Amino acid sequence: MAGILTPQLLRRLEQFQLLAARRAKSSSKGERRSRARGQSVEFADHRNYVVGDDLRYLDWNLFGRLDRLFLKLYEEERELPVRIFIDCSESMMFGTPPKFDFARQVAAAVGYVALCGFDRVAVCPFPEARPVDFDDPARFNLQTAVRGALRSVRGRKSAMQYFQNLTALRGGGPADFNASLKRGAMEARQTGLAIVLGDFLDPGGYEPGLNALIGRGFEVNVVQILAPEELNPTAFGDLRLVDSETGALQEVTFGKFRLAAYRQSVANYVQRLREFCQSRGMGFFSVGSDTPLEDLLLKQLRASEIWA
Repeated sequence: MAGILTPQLLRRLEQFQLLAARRAKSSSKGERRSRARGQSVEFADHRNYVVGDDLRYLDWNLFGRLDRLFLKLYEEERELPVRIFIDCSESMMFGTPPKFDFARQVAAAVGYVALCGFDRVAVCPFPEARPVDFDDPARFNLQTAVRGALRSVRGRKSAMQYFQNLTALRGGGPADFNASLKRGAMEARQTGLAIVLGDFLDPGGYEPGLNALIGRGFEVNVVQILAPEELNPTAFGDLRLVDSETGALQEVTFGKFRLAAYRQSVANYVQRLREFCQSRGMGFFSVGSDTPLEDLLLKQLRASEIWA
């Protein structure tokens, strides 16, 4: 993935800022309003003066009218924690182009917008890297280091290293979608914006994991990525299907006349996921891995006010 994002797209993304319906609650200063009271330029409220307050923040105009001392309060600017969950399981390696490649590009774009806005980015790949999934210990150690570096990224100057680490990120093996999201929700010290990237084809479903993020207080956006072959298969006849994560075999007969029924089943599944997300206030997007990246980033996400 040489050049995970084009220079032209990066220039477009620099103009955007992530929008959050909830104000930031992080303890680190950034460029986003919070409910904390501090010393920024945005006036928030007054309160009565008490002995020991900084006299520089007295409102002398109000004193002249009311003959009482009031202190001016200002909005504290805080960073927005952005947590990006990426499904790195074996099923995401499927497709032309692979779903995993598209997911990394979306993570790169969302992360770049956040970094340009001085927000903190944490990428949470799942499943965790296992030695058995790599050819030798050196590759496993490199993957562990890459994942560790993606756990906390801040500042626009970190963008190039962020892109390099996303490009170096490798996947494989089976994933427990719900357990991974539950763990990620519990590990977060501050809530903020959560982006979940995956195919959402885990046999265990997706409801408990997404509910865990909502219950923890995250503002959640879901991006489902499916391969063209999953949306419109071209193989027919007597087939032996192999589960890419478990290795389970399933023999089926798939004739052309069943294609319409298959497409309807896929559409129904996507619609159920969409309705689940919308009923809980989550943003939802479903795309093919061959979708032009700009269509998702510059049209769909912008129209849905993920950023502006």
